[in-house]
Order: sequence, then structure tokens, then C-alpha cells
Amino acid sequence: MGSVNAQVAVSGSVVDEQNKPIFGATVALTNSENTFGVLTDGDGAFELNVPQGAYQFEVRYLGYVSQQRSIDIGSSNAFVLDTIVLIESIEKLQSVEVVGRARTDYNSDYSFSATKVAIKNKELPQAITSVTKELIADRLAFQLPDAVKTVSNVTVTGLYNHYNIRGITQGDDGQVLNGMRTRQYYFLQPITAHLERVEVIKGPSSVTFSSADPGGTVNIVTKKPLREKRSEVSATTGSFGTLRATADFTGPLNESKTLLYRFNAAIQEADSFRDVVNNNAILFSPSLSYIPNENTSLNVEMIYNDAEGNLDRGQPIFGAINGEFDLNSTPITRNVGASSDHYKNKEFIFMANFSKKLTDNLGFNAQFMKQTWDEDLAEHRVGGTVVDIEGNVIPTLARLRYDERQQFWETDNFSTYFTYDLKKGKVTNKILVGFDGTRWERKIGAGFLRARRYLTVDGGQSNFDPENPDNFQQIVVDGVTIPKPAATFFNLEDPFNGARDVSDYNLSELTIPANLASSNGIYLQNQFKLGRFSALVNLRYEWFTDIFDYEGDEEEFKTNAFVPRLGLTYEVTNSISAYATYLEGFQPHTNTVSLSPTAEGFFWAASPGRFDPLESSLLEAGAKGEFLNGRIFANLAIFNITQKNILLGDTFDLDNLTTRGEQRSTGFEMDISGYVSPNFQLVASYGFADAEIVEDAIEEFIGEPIGGAPRHTANFWGRYDFMNKTLRGVGLGFGAQYVDERFTWYNPAYDTGRVLLPSYTIFDAAVYYRPNNTGIQLTLKLNNLFDETYWLGGLNPSRLGPGAPRNVLLNATYKF
Repeated sequence: MGSVNAQVAVSGSVVDEQNKPIFGATVALTNSENTFGVLTDGDGAFELNVPQGAYQFEVRYLGYVSQQRSIDIGSSNAFVLDTIVLIESIEKLQSVEVVGRARTDYNSDYSFSATKVAIKNKELPQAITSVTKELIADRLAFQLPDAVKTVSNVTVTGLYNHYNIRGITQGDDGQVLNGMRTRQYYFLQPITAHLERVEVIKGPSSVTFSSADPGGTVNIVTKKPLREKRSEVSATTGSFGTLRATADFTGPLNESKTLLYRFNAAIQEADSFRDVVNNNAILFSPSLSYIPNENTSLNVEMIYNDAEGNLDRGQPIFGAINGEFDLNSTPITRNVGASSDHYKNKEFIFMANFSKKLTDNLGFNAQFMKQTWDEDLAEHRVGGTVVDIEGNVIPTLARLRYDERQQFWETDNFSTYFTYDLKKGKVTNKILVGFDGTRWERKIGAGFLRARRYLTVDGGQSNFDPENPDNFQQIVVDGVTIPKPAATFFNLEDPFNGARDVSDYNLSELTIPANLASSNGIYLQNQFKLGRFSALVNLRYEWFTDIFDYEGDEEEFKTNAFVPRLGLTYEVTNSISAYATYLEGFQPHTNTVSLSPTAEGFFWAASPGRFDPLESSLLEAGAKGEFLNGRIFANLAIFNITQKNILLGDTFDLDNLTTRGEQRSTGFEMDISGYVSPNFQLVASYGFADAEIVEDAIEEFIGEPIGGAPRHTANFWGRYDFMNKTLRGVGLGFGAQYVDERFTWYNPAYDTGRVLLPSYTIFDAAVYYRPNNTGIQLTLKLNNLFDETYWLGGLNPSRLGPGAPRNVLLNATYKF
């Protein structure tokens, strides 16, 4: 063996600033041909054998500044390095998020949205869970519901963009984007290619976001430019005709790194296991950050999202026997839509953030967002059962309704605030005073073409009256005389999902009046700290206006409210803090901002602003901790949420609606995420929510579970990367999700009944392969590993949301 191939034992040790050994630090030696790596042991020591030559030496460990140097390994048998001391990385938080997150793991240890300014999660007296882009990528979670499924006490209520958070089902459809309210239904779930993280902020967030859902808020945070050059492209294929491609480029545009850019793009074509359902999308999201000095920063970004597919109303089931429905009476693939149906969304968003430090203590921040959102819908959906001319139900036929609908929305958000840091002795005050305003407008031109119910002899549409059958047009189906549906019917024994001719449908014209809702608020916040004790105090005053039939025969409703928050935190140790909080929520009823079961009747007929606003409150206590030198983060919380003034009654009989409803949810939750070891990363959560109806228009519902609310949920995802020579570059991923039984969301006060959906446990698995010295990673992922039949949720018996059967995804990602 020649001397050039002689092996040299390279050894050393790694400690922190307190001279404590660091277990699991990554030590790497790289030359032009290979990379050799090893992990430090329990004493912080390492040893690896490499050929003689010149190397780039690097030591890195999560939460610490990496060390790099060039070394030349000579002809001796041993090469001993001096003790390497790693210094803890202290990331200076921005006052406004204009530069991207530097970490590349499952943890995000700060949030801007919960308090308007950057605050570390361990200091925030409220539960918040972040799903980072790294976790999204490892799980190939390309749509928003897939991203949030690992968060405790968060489940989807069906196939729409509604979530049940802490036992309270969301009624709000407006997405919160970078801490600002938007307006879109998202029947086609948004893709996640441009997201940095998804934050679930538990409890009502009215202090921060204006009106918001009592159970919690899902805030999506977009990717921002980075100071270092990074490039990434990926391609994915898989089951159900799935094809996706994404690109992500970022870095400085000048040598001084004062001008940064980021460009995200994605294209998707995807069918579904559901009949004639697809979701195709094109997304572009460029952004620029200008940071001329440490006192000034500006970020501008745009999002263009053009999506086209089908509005999937879910699996219908029929024929309740003694009040019980048979979930298997139709296959989970069953959709009554036609191949000629469509649902098109076009969304354009402009956002700008500006931050200026005026003095050492005084700062100014401003944020603006403009959003336009257009909807174009044509759909067939279940309208009810078909009856014969005597009024007897025909169980094999479903009456369909047909809708064509267009809507045009414009949303404006503006937020500005001053911050002032005041320190006297050991007392610190971080004071914030601000104003925000949001304007939602459904523009003139929205409307329906609709065919539903049965045709009368004079060409009208009406519910069938078996006592006056001669008032209705009649047809014969399979020898049975039935009143003629205004649209058509769906034969469950001979299903047809082809293109349907709608030219002979009796289409009624329905105008959706323009609507304008505006919310304005002023607020005061102070984070007070004295030693290990801190308090977060907020007070917001908000005034809200809803104008129905805007610029027409206007009907205006106004309301206002004070919204407080008080949170206390005590650092028990340097790693563990305990907290308690009380906060309130405020959500006016309006068909512009929210779409809940009881608001549907107001969609085109009137404004629900005449009713008292939805009010909520949260009591929460918990503990947050960082363990294993900051590699593991955990949050435990107990909570009690109450919401009242819920609209109840027959939504299509506006005179019979009341706001007597009240619901309460009490529970416990736990979220854990981080590195167990440098090559084993995980997230795990458990949630318990005892969510019950306290007051309802139907007396027998009092004490019953809230629709869509499981009592128990549990989630796990882990990734393990092999470090030995044989399997180096190979990793395994494994996940599980458990959701307890729960009722469908709507109750009989709204519809024909509610269904108890069974509990389910599903497992996912992945294999990763990253060839040495390349930027390529291949991922093979199996979802629903054991092909479990289950239901995510549902609105009512004709709108159930089944989960996908076993399916596979293959992804290739290249970073350069």
C-alpha cells in the first residue's frame, strides 16, 4: 500500500463555553473527492480514519455556531486536534419579518404574528405550534391540511378549508397570511411550496388579528429572502395522476447584501381517488428585501395563485334507519359531480413590510396587503332525495341541484405601530401602540344561476307537495312517475359522471348583492419583565361595520368591543417556563367575513350583522421547555374556551334565527419537536378536548358533543438518518395519526341529521436517499400504509369527507 493511501486517525473533543462535553455534534472532513463524518460520543470525543491529504474540517451542532478550518494531515499515524469550543448561536430577531428563517429543522422558536413583534415562543404566554418547511418537505405535505395534521387538537372537518381546533369548529374562511386577514373560500386547498412555516396560534386571537376564530388561528408565513445564496428545484409524481414541480431561489443581488431576493414557483396537476375530482394550480411568488443598514428594512412580495379543479362536496349517503346512517351505503369514491363541472380560483396578493428604528429605543413598523380573489363555479351537488308522485322516497335516486356562481373580492389590510423599549434597573418594558384596519368587499357582479328542487307546471321551482301533485311537471323513470327535478337526478345503481347537458335545466337568476365589511382597531401592548417574571398585557378597541347591498339599497350594521389579553410567564429554570393567560375574542356575524352553517341563508338574502357578535374567552395555563441543549422543545397546556351568541335555527327562515347558542371546550394538549439525536428528528403531539353544546335551539342537543370535535387526537412523525458507512445517505420516516370518533359538523337544527364518524389510525412511511457529495435527495413516501378506510370529517350526511386510500409519492429534490 502506498503512503498516499495510508490511514490517519484524526481525533479530538468538542465542548461548549462552560467546558461541558457536547454529545452528538457532527464532525466532517471534506476533500475534493469524499466527505468523512462521525458524531461525538457522550464525552464529546470523536475519532475517524482518513487518508493523508488536505481537508476542510467542520464541526456543527444545532443551536451553536459551526466551526470551520483547513487542515493538512501528514504521514503520521495519528492527528490530534485541540479541543473545539462551540459558541451558542444567538439569533438576533427582526422587528418585522423581512429576512428568511436561518434554521433548517422541525423547530421554529419565535413568532411575529402572536404579538405583532418578534417574541420567542418560550416567552409567549399562549400555546403556539409551528410546522416548518423542513417538516412539510419531509412529509411531502403539499396542501395545507396535510401540513397541520401533526399539531395537537387540530383536525379537518371535511374536504373544505375548515378546521376543528381545541374542540371548536372554525366558521371563518378567511386565511391569515403573514398575520393579515384575507378573503377566500379555498375549496381547492392551497399548495405549500411558497410557505416558510404554518403557525397554529391556539385560542381566540382577536387582539392580534382583529376578529378571529375562538379555537385558534392558522397563520401561514411565506418564505422571505436569505442573505446566503440557496437554490432548490423538485419534481414529484405519484398516485391519482399526481405531477408537481417547484422551484425556490434566493440570495443577495449585490455585494453588500443590502438587496435580497426570493422567487418561488410551483405547478401542479393532480387528480383524486374521488370520481371526477382534480386540483390543478400554478403559483408564482417573488419577493425583495432591502436592508441598507441595521435600522431600516423593507420587504415587498407578491403571490399569484391560479387554481382550477372541482369543488368536491364529498361522499353522499342516504336513508337513515332509526336515525343511523350506513357509511358504507356508497363507496368513498362516490361523487355526484359531472366531468363538465369546474371550480376556478384566481388570487393575486401584494404585501409590503417596512421597519425603521428611529432611536435606540423607538421603532416604527408598517404593513400593507392588497388581495383580489375571483371565483368561477359550475357544479352538480346533492339537493335531496327523489320522491315519487305520491311523495314516497326512492332510495336509489338522488335529486341534484346545479349552480353556476361567480364572485369577485377585494381585500385591503393596513397595520402600523410604534414600539418603545424602556429599561430602568432590572425592569424592562417593551411597549407597542398601534392601529390596524381591514376592508373586505364583495364587488358588484356576483351571482348565481341555479336549478334546484322540482319544477312546477308554471316553470317555477319548489319543494314537492304530494297533496297537490298536479301542480308539478312529471316524468317517468324506470316505470315510476316522479315530479321532474329542476336539474336532474343521480342513479346510485347506475352512476354517471360524464359531461351533462345543462341547456334544458330550469335556471333561476340570483344576484348576490355587493357587500362591504370593515374593521378598525387601536391597541396597546406591553411586555413587562422583572428577573424571571414577565407579563404580557394587551387592550384593543375595535369598531366593525357591515354594509349589505353596498352602493345599492344599503343596510348598515355597526358594533364595537374592547378585547383584553393578560398573560403571565415565570422562568422556573433557564430551560423551563410556566405561564397562564386570559384573553377574549370578538367575531361579528357577517356573510362577508365568515361562512358558517347559520350564515348560508344570509349569503344573498340579508346581513346577519343585526345579531349580537360571537364572543369567546380563553383561560389557559401551561409550561414550555427546552431540553437536550435546546434540541427538543415541548409545550404542555390546559385550557377552557367558551363561545356564545352562536347563530341557531333555520338558516333559510331568517325570522327564526337566534343567538342563544353557547359552546364550551375544556382540555389538555402536548406538543414535542426536535432532535433526539443529531440523526433522529421527530414531532409528536397529543390532544384531549371535552367540547360540548351548552345552549342550543334544540333542547336535546344540550350536553351533546360539538360537531366535528374528537375527544382524543395523537400524532407522530420521525425521521432517522443512518450514519454508518454501509447505509450512509439513507433515511427512514415514519408517522401515525389517531383521531377519535366525532359527529359531522352541521346538526339537525340546520340539516337532515348528523353522522357519527368512526375513529381512525393511519400510518405513513418514507424512505430517503441522499447520495454522498451531491445536493440530491430522493424520497419515496407511502401514505395510509395499511389502506385504512376512514373519514376526515363531514358537514352532513350528503357531504362526508373520506380520507384517501393507500397511495404513493416519489419526489426528487436538488439543492445547489
